[in-house]
Parts: sequence; C-alpha cells; structure tokens
Amino acid sequence: MLSKLFGRKKEEKVLNYGPRNPDGYGDWSFVGTDMHSHLVPGIDDGAQTVEDSISLIQQLQGMGFKSLITTPHIKSDHYPNTHATIQSGLQELRAALHQRGINMPIKAAAEYYIDDYFMQLLDAEPLLTITENKVLVEISFLFEPVRFYDTLFKIQTAGYKPIIAHPERYAFYHNNINAYKELKDRGCHLQLNTISLSGYYGRAVKEVAERILSMGLYDYCGTDMHHVKHADSMQKLLQSGVMPVLQQYPFLNSRLQLV
Repeated sequence: MLSKLFGRKKEEKVLNYGPRNPDGYGDWSFVGTDMHSHLVPGIDDGAQTVEDSISLIQQLQGMGFKSLITTPHIKSDHYPNTHATIQSGLQELRAALHQRGINMPIKAAAEYYIDDYFMQLLDAEPLLTITENKVLVEISFLFEPVRFYDTLFKIQTAGYKPIIAHPERYAFYHNNINAYKELKDRGCHLQLNTISLSGYYGRAVKEVAERILSMGLYDYCGTDMHHVKHADSMQKLLQSGVMPVLQQYPFLNSRLQLV
C-alpha cells in the first residue's frame, strides 16, 4: 500500500509526495510520543541548560507531542553518561517542568553508541530501554563496526531488541538498500529521524530516508531534538507533502504513550 503513495522513478532514487501546503498538514499529534531526543540539560550535545530544555519541550508540546522519551548519549569518548547522571538530570528537568506548570510526561532512556565500552555495559548492568527490552543504539556515521551482526546478536542474546537510530544517516549503506532489509531480518527495529525528510542532513540522507519509508522498513520515528534548529525544521516539515504519508504510516510510537 505504501508504494502506491509514492511516485517512483525507474532507478528508485527520487520519491514524489503531494504539494507543499503553506498552511501546514496539521501537527505531530499522530506520533504521540517522541522517543529520541536530547533534552536532559548539560550532559551531552543537546540542551545545555534547563531553560534550553524547557523551551524545546514547549515547542514539542505546541507541535502536538503528548509525551517524551528523551535519550541522552552514552558514548565513552565524548559523553560517558551513567544511569546516575541521566536520572539526576531527568529529575532536575521534571522539577523545572512542575514549577512552571508544564504538563508533559517525560522519561529517560539512552542512545548507546556501539563500541567496546557499550559491550562492557551490556555485560555489567541493565541498559536504559525505550520500552520493555527495546534499546536505542547508534553506530559510526563513517563505517560499519567490525563484526556488527555478531554484536547485534550479542545484544539480542542479552535479552534486548535493538532499535537502530537514524539508519538513513549511515552513508556506507546508501548504495546498498538491502542492508536495511538485512537489519530488519536480523531482528532490529529502525527509527527515522523525521527531519531527515526535510533535507536537514543533506539530499542523500533525504532520498535514502524516502526509500526506506516507501519500503515500509521503519518502525519508529523520532525528532532527535538537540536545539532550536531541529525544532524549526520540525515545524517547517509540517508544510511538506510528505506529511500525509507520515500521518498514514504505522509507526509504533503510539504504543509508547506515557501516563
């Protein structure tokens, strides 16, 4: 069915949507819960202050999001966060939301960078999950990790289901669309960065995101919100002809609604 929503050139590189609508195609309420963002203040490359966090959350709320699962980086070389640093920052943020009378349910998981440190964590402690046993992971944008499929198998053997963050941004897969099918076949879920469809990360990423979407391979979508430029791109994307397609897509975010 999804393929009928897209015009497709013979080489399947450019997908055509409906017309741009200056009045916008509604809001993002159809998503329900944003499951990828960086809103805990001052612990990674996302919001740096509580005020930054509050501003971004208010913008997300204004766009129609009902709840948030924020996912600080855990990356040993740059952001060596722990359960303690993440939960402490989350409590500070929740207190600030309460003080301002902002009703936005929010919990914290993590975006784990797959490296040797992650493999140590996998053996040492429970991971912070999006929901149930589902864990958000990312890899290098430059190259696929050595023995990546073995690593995915180890994650699953430990009882987790990997959600691959923004697979459209991994350039080494761009000329091998079957790699995304392979990840799905190996039991992974795929998460779209919605602003990839706006061209925020460049034309190549946009086109690959469109192809993955048309093939029905995405399971979740997320804003990957870091700062106001991302919020602006989310707002502008509402005018894009891709929105009616997204609004019909069976994303699993609706199952993540926080009470």
